[in-house]
Amino acid sequence: MEITFEGVIEKVKHHNAENGFSVFVVSATDRGDDEDVSCVGVVADINSGESIRITGIESEHPVYGPQVRVISYEKTEPKSLKAIELYLSSGAVKGIGAALAKRIIEKFGEKALEIMDKEPEKLSKVKGISMTKAVQIGEQYRSHAELRSAVLFLGQYGVTPNFALKIYKKYKGRTIDVVKKNPYSLADDLIGVGFKTADAIAAKIGIEKDSPFRIKAGIKYILNRAVTEGNVYLPYEETVAETNALLLVGEEPIKDCLESMHIENSVRMEGSLDSKKIYLTFFARAENTVAKRLMDLSSNLKETTDYTEDIRALEAAENIQLAEKQKSAVNQAMTNGVLVITGGPGTGKTTIIKTIIRLCQAEGYDVLLAAPTGRAAKRMEEATGTPAQTIHRLLGIKFLDEEKSRQTFDKNEENPLEADVIIIDESSMVDILIMNALLKAIPEGTRLILVGDADQLPSVGAGNVLRDIIASGVIKVVKLTEIYRQAEESAIVTNAHRINSGKYPEFDKKNSDFFMITRNSTERISSIIIDLVRQRLPAYLDCDPVDIQVLTPMRKNPLGSIALNTLLQEAINPPSPAKNERIHGKTVFREGDKVMQIKNNYECEWREVKKGKITDEGLGIYNGDEGIINYIDTEREFVEVIFDDEKVVHYGFTQLDQLELSYAVTVHKSQGSEYGAVIIPIFNGPELLMSRNLLYTGLTRAKKLAVIVGLPSQVNKMVDNNKEIERYTSLKEKLIEIANIQAKF
Repeated sequence: MEITFEGVIEKVKHHNAENGFSVFVVSATDRGDDEDVSCVGVVADINSGESIRITGIESEHPVYGPQVRVISYEKTEPKSLKAIELYLSSGAVKGIGAALAKRIIEKFGEKALEIMDKEPEKLSKVKGISMTKAVQIGEQYRSHAELRSAVLFLGQYGVTPNFALKIYKKYKGRTIDVVKKNPYSLADDLIGVGFKTADAIAAKIGIEKDSPFRIKAGIKYILNRAVTEGNVYLPYEETVAETNALLLVGEEPIKDCLESMHIENSVRMEGSLDSKKIYLTFFARAENTVAKRLMDLSSNLKETTDYTEDIRALEAAENIQLAEKQKSAVNQAMTNGVLVITGGPGTGKTTIIKTIIRLCQAEGYDVLLAAPTGRAAKRMEEATGTPAQTIHRLLGIKFLDEEKSRQTFDKNEENPLEADVIIIDESSMVDILIMNALLKAIPEGTRLILVGDADQLPSVGAGNVLRDIIASGVIKVVKLTEIYRQAEESAIVTNAHRINSGKYPEFDKKNSDFFMITRNSTERISSIIIDLVRQRLPAYLDCDPVDIQVLTPMRKNPLGSIALNTLLQEAINPPSPAKNERIHGKTVFREGDKVMQIKNNYECEWREVKKGKITDEGLGIYNGDEGIINYIDTEREFVEVIFDDEKVVHYGFTQLDQLELSYAVTVHKSQGSEYGAVIIPIFNGPELLMSRNLLYTGLTRAKKLAVIVGLPSQVNKMVDNNKEIERYTSLKEKLIEIANIQAKF
């Protein structure tokens, strides 16, 4: 039930200064007998003694009993002498403790706060307060008043206290002036305050619909939305049309603003008059830099050394035999500034990487290995026996603001990586911004080897980097097509190649590691998946149910990851009096649950614990890392997760938006990962999503066993559907352009 009441904050039990989440007790003065009310919610800059009016929802916590979840609040000045003294004694104003608060009240009484605000120098008449300290106290008090004013001002335009706190931290005392002048600044400067929120505020303030502020913000919104869909730019006409559909202001004002933004350098226009391309400036620079650096690195080394004898000696020492194509790839890697090695499963990419590493080490070269995700880096390290890390960690990520919305890297042109050879695995996952940061940190003379499967899904971020490099034809590429003997025995591998070449998979091989189970409804598909995960496959493979990964094409349908996670959690890890749990949003997290980190957190602390002892510790948990909830502490409000690599991480209850249940994940989320057993539900879905390369990517995640559950006809349709969502990128053309210029000199 929703209630509204007023009172004085008696005690603050918990306050997170970063996000404002607070647990506190209010003495409700308008409820007759000063009833104490426990409250939970986002309240900026909370202190004992403050008077507050709260609107919230009454609820019953299973451990802490009755409480009110705060929806909105309004702070007022403490009214009684007791409330003023309690407020000043709480430490809310730096430099004032209990004894000093008492002396201030004795001197000024109910006018104490007014004096602190308007005439703080008078505080110097109180014993223990110098003139300097009096002025400082006044500044402190006014900063609290500014925050209260900002929260109240923004609240009338529908801004939640949580966002109001973020906005105030950004602009401080300028908050109200900035928002009144140009509320669209919020969308530029703050993550979480998007164009639509800023537009709603602007409409209430009275900003005209055809204001240049609004049009420019709308253009940026359209371009940013395009980036989230994988595009590096948008065509000029498409930019104008989509912006007009959003703003309804006509095309001419939008075209005028585009010209102005190009001059201001907030967007870049490239191309001829009849095929203009509109970029957010940072993406234009990134694509141009990637093209130039790749061409510079590729032309830097032109050795003619033949490593045939070295390869032969290594084959004998390692008791391996490389095929001619593999030997050629190794030779090319040793003699080219940039090399791309691409091929599907079973084509020997890992063997080639290991051989290159051994040869480089024999030559005395320093070699660095990296991959886009933590799981991919771990696989690379296990396969090669050489340390590997994420690209972000390799470059030394750091942030330019408290919100961690603007990132940069320690390694760059001025502080480059120190290595003779850099090998990047799973390169199809690398987007244009990360490739830009990587290439800027690679000095001339260093070899770069990009390894990946160009037929997998493209990067989540903007660009289609690996495919564009290969398609340009100006960077040396080795394409591996031969499936080697051991891999030929796997139906997973052979069928992955069949699918990739447009042929339907074969399911009738004996002793196969690839099966099809036909079911003709979402309910029957869900039912058999639960049976497979809970009983049949654990018995067949002698493994735990959490070792089996369900990969689904989408998130939000009856066979999407959200629905399947709910069903699988109920089947594998049902509620139990012996298991603590925590509800966060619409998700129940329970001890024993399989979870995935869904955003990079470079400052997350972890510990490695073996046999009860801490053996290592550090920072960084990455998007795609999976683990098990080991413990939920309901009193201290944290969740302990043990990740696959034995890292132990504690998440505060307010940090649970970083986790998702991961009994089922989307195929996109699985990129860079490998699982012992994979189940893929195939029934129906959008044509652009139910595609050949999505099916191929999902199947190639399986190491020992793959099972498709659903309709064979839909599987065949996916194989036939080789359409991919077009991404607007120019890297291919820019590489060719630079190569043509270089050829003239």
